[in-house]
Formats: sequence, C-alpha cells, structure tokens
Amino acid sequence: MRLNICVDIDGTITDPYYWLKDINEYFKSDLKPEGLVKFDVCRVLNIPEEDYDVFYDLKGEQIHRECVPRPYASEVIKELSKQHNIYFVTARPEKYREVSQRWLDDNGFIGKLFMVGGHDKVGQAKELNCDYFIEDRYRNAVKLAQSGINVFLIDTNYNRYPLIENMKRVNDWMDIKREFDKVENIAS
Repeated sequence: MRLNICVDIDGTITDPYYWLKDINEYFKSDLKPEGLVKFDVCRVLNIPEEDYDVFYDLKGEQIHRECVPRPYASEVIKELSKQHNIYFVTARPEKYREVSQRWLDDNGFIGKLFMVGGHDKVGQAKELNCDYFIEDRYRNAVKLAQSGINVFLIDTNYNRYPLIENMKRVNDWMDIKREFDKVENIAS
C-alpha cells in the first residue's frame, strides 16, 4: 500500500536547535535547547514579534542554508520514498523556496516541496491526501490530528504536551522508521 507521507522541515528533519546561535548572537541572549520549552521564541525571550520578524528577514536565508539535518532523517526518508510518496510541507515563506530546495537536494532528501507560508498545514495535507504527517510543532500536530490525519510528533523540548487521538510521539528518525515498519507489516 503506497502511503502519502507529509514531512515538516524545521525541527523535524533539521536539528530543532541549530539556529539558537544566531538568535543568541542577534538578541544578545543565552538561550539553550533546554530553555526552549515553547515553540514561540518571542515568548521565551520576551521580545516583540516585530523584532523577530526583522531578525528572520535579515538571517532567514542563511539559517535555512546552514541548518543541520537530524541524524538518520535523510536515510529513513530515502528508504520510505522507495514505497511511499514523500511531500515536504513547510511553513517557510515562498521567498525561501530556492534555498530550501537546494538544502534538501544537498542533504539527500527525496520528495516534493510545498511552501505553505504559514503554520496552517491542514489544507495542504488534505490536498495531498496525506496518510501520515511528521511534525515538531505541537499546535500543527493537534490541528492535523483533529482533521483525521495520523501524526508522528517528533520529540523536542517545546512540544511535550498531552497527545490526542491520531497523534503518536516519536523520539527520533529511527523511531519513525520502526513505526512505518509496523504500518507496513499490518498492511501486508
């Protein structure tokens, strides 16, 4: 059975904390991974959203170009792509399409890229007939799960909230591989 698997980029296939050095340098802060307990860095650092927007406009392309892949993410996705459709669905704005595609290609990620430009991914997931969505942002995961999509929530310090129906927490990409192995065994 060929599945449609949607995969977020930032924090899901990338290390969720790789960009903290840029945040700390720009905002003269000392935020560490264990301190990032909310997805919204503005709330964590107590900075205005407008200031973060200026930072992202200035540093966004560099951050997306230099991001670090999570261990085994590309290998697991490459393996999954042999039997399933892979779609990268990201909240990144359209202006970062080229740097995003180049990063995916350079790091061995196989799949089609969709730039949503905001955090509401349900519409795009539905349009792609998504069977499973791999995500790190808790609010996105909840909305996707509530819409009937199975979600693997990849563990981070900022998403440790109660799971709802259709959501399963996974620790890393090897855990995700094991979950899809189970799904494939049930289907066969």
